[in-house]
Amino acid sequence: MSRASHVHGVGRSAADDDAARRALQRRVLAVVAATQVLGGAGLAAGVTVGALLAEELLGTSGLAGLPVGLFTLGSALTALLVGRLTQRRGRRAGLGAGFAAGALGAAGVVLAAVLANVPLLLAALFVYGAGAATNLQTRYAGTDLARPEERGRAVSVALVCTTFGAVAGPNLVEPLGRLATMLGIPALAGPFLLSGAAFLAAGTTVVLLLRPDPFLVARHLAPAESPSGPPGPAGSGPAPAEVERSATPTDLDATTPDARRPGVLAGAAVMLLTQVAMVAVMTMTPVHMRAHGHGLGSVGLVISIHVAAMFLPSLLTGALVDRVGRMPVAVAAGVTLLLAGAVGALAGDSLSLLVLALALLGLGWNMGLIAGTALIVDATGPATRARTQGGVDVLIALAGAGAGAMSGVVVAGSSFAMLCLAGGVLALALVPVMASYRRAAASPAVPE
Repeated sequence: MSRASHVHGVGRSAADDDAARRALQRRVLAVVAATQVLGGAGLAAGVTVGALLAEELLGTSGLAGLPVGLFTLGSALTALLVGRLTQRRGRRAGLGAGFAAGALGAAGVVLAAVLANVPLLLAALFVYGAGAATNLQTRYAGTDLARPEERGRAVSVALVCTTFGAVAGPNLVEPLGRLATMLGIPALAGPFLLSGAAFLAAGTTVVLLLRPDPFLVARHLAPAESPSGPPGPAGSGPAPAEVERSATPTDLDATTPDARRPGVLAGAAVMLLTQVAMVAVMTMTPVHMRAHGHGLGSVGLVISIHVAAMFLPSLLTGALVDRVGRMPVAVAAGVTLLLAGAVGALAGDSLSLLVLALALLGLGWNMGLIAGTALIVDATGPATRARTQGGVDVLIALAGAGAGAMSGVVVAGSSFAMLCLAGGVLALALVPVMASYRRAAASPAVPE
């Protein structure tokens, strides 16, 4: 009896084993999709009014950015903890605990608003960040049982579904405020009622429906499989992960730390660079627009198009990552972000150019996230994969926080145009990063 047959409890042929695995993968993707809709709604609803609520309770706008900092720190810590818990006990335990923490944080924010308790608010916002980290980590669940040539599309399903929740959440802010007022709760705390309910529903969905646990199944199958990437396109040379195919997952995990594998380093670099370039420009765009006389309606339009570009192209991007390859799409991400920076630098007060710049910015980020995620999954085995994924997401969260904080400094010291150009040039570093990765992947052996 094969290992796959043992997992599913019956004797089967190899074809039956593959069919059972594919059926389970379809079920996992359906659960991931539902979870991402719920998690996206919970995240977007709270983030929309977090700064406003802090300003109201603190009595000053000078510290209104504090929620973003606390939220990001909480997100970074949770990414690490969720990754480690998943490594030990599976996706259901890790994601379920993370969403539960996010729901607890949202409830704490509501209570802090009712009591007008600032310390409780700050602590609750820190815990609330767990929801964001967990929602991002959910994308990995779709890749656990995906074939190498399907991993990009698996990630794309999660990102597309996040869009629906992320769009719905902010649009419910006003009715949720009215509901909160009816319940005797400050109006700005209303969206956190949705956040808490949505995170709790997402966690419940994972715990009840993600059975059997895809990560545990993948780990059980690991001794019979080697981590490997999809074949490269014609003429592109060996696939990046071919250097690791000769070793078993156990040997790889024992001899080569994930942090030293070319695929992990390349995937992390792709996501970090695209995150920094995107967050820096996105953070200062509303400030730049208001300084040039644009109203809140125009700001909302530009940011909405940007968010749509971050998520909606995911199915196409995922197919390209699987069909064309991880490296070409990563390089395309850098070029797209460079174009975004150039257009943004030339935009001035032109609304149409700002729309184009922010759309390109979102698209470049989308390509980088999906390509980078696939690179990391290709380069790791189940024995260490979840822990590595959590560690990389910590770096992404911290890089985003740093980019957001430094963007204001750059604009104050120079201009929005200079910030856009700097972000584009930084993203273009993906070209030498991918070139270095190709050389490392083609070397005779991965360094021990």
